[in-house]
Amino acid sequence: MRPTIVLVHGAFAESSSWDQVIDRLLDAGHPVVAVANPLRGVASDAAYVSDHIRAIEGPVVLVGHSYGGAVITNVDPDAGEIVGLVYVAAFAPKHGDSCFELSAVFPGSTLGDALQPVRLSDGTTDLTIVQERFHEQFCADVSASQAARMAATQRPVTQEALVEPSGERPLWRELPSWFVFGEEDCNIPKALEHYMAERAGAHRTIEIPGASHAVPVAHPGTTAGLILDAAALRAVA
Repeated sequence: MRPTIVLVHGAFAESSSWDQVIDRLLDAGHPVVAVANPLRGVASDAAYVSDHIRAIEGPVVLVGHSYGGAVITNVDPDAGEIVGLVYVAAFAPKHGDSCFELSAVFPGSTLGDALQPVRLSDGTTDLTIVQERFHEQFCADVSASQAARMAATQRPVTQEALVEPSGERPLWRELPSWFVFGEEDCNIPKALEHYMAERAGAHRTIEIPGASHAVPVAHPGTTAGLILDAAALRAVA
């Protein structure tokens, strides 16, 4: 049975950010589920994704972009037959790490200065990227018109989610992982990506020259290719 590919988008994006990746995965014969990540908190978002995995029969390859990497790291290992993790310009935290803390381990992230807060009635704070800065900050290697559309449809993440510590059982310690990210990522510095990939003992690490944070949108072929590599390892195991 071909693994089902479960795609988890990150902050300031939504499920359509995987569209071109999905086309390639479907063409290769894989079932695909692009989960609508709530972006409310690491533990609660991971529980939500875990529930969706429980409804899937057979092996699953989990793919996370950006904050979505923290979410897949915290998915319940017993939720299903999870066989691999693919981190696409994503956080891969260890126990106690938060996305906010990780982003400051190496210089290069300019995200903090581009954020716009919205105070919510429940006491939490939503964060979005200022639309006029979205193109440069998030997706410098896509067209201006596409960047404007992505800025308008971005989904906010709570500030609380970005400072929430990761759980005690990072899934990358138990499962094989793959990493792909951009050389010019302004959200998660490439030095941090290399550090996390090495810490996780990644099977393969790809740094895309000149690429931004929006790797699934700007480089869907490379992204899908790495996901298919992960799925193929299960097929020959």
